[in-house]
Amino acid sequence: MVRGFAILLALQFLGETISKKLALPIPGNVLGMGLLLLFLLLGLVRIEWVEEAAELLLSHLALFFVPAGVGVMVYFGLIAREWLPIVVATFVSTFVVMAVTGWVAVRLEGKGGRDGE
Repeated sequence: MVRGFAILLALQFLGETISKKLALPIPGNVLGMGLLLLFLLLGLVRIEWVEEAAELLLSHLALFFVPAGVGVMVYFGLIAREWLPIVVATFVSTFVVMAVTGWVAVRLEGKGGRDGE
């Protein structure tokens, strides 16, 4: 399990370093996960090495949402004042994401658009 955590932390650190050094608009942890995927696909990292550590992290996933919940409570006054734009933006963005996801899925299946007609 220690090896799994070491691999996960090393890839997150590498992603953070790349993000900072290249001033990329992508968070370092996202780059680290992309690197993990790449290393798994290339066979540089075996799934067995990180599986136990990943399962432990996933079993305690709810704990990772506590800081976000505290952040929401810190800005509760602002959220209470601006609730309408927040609700409207949430609903509009949800439907836009659903529509774009559906459109992409249809295009990828080859059933829609100019090419599939």
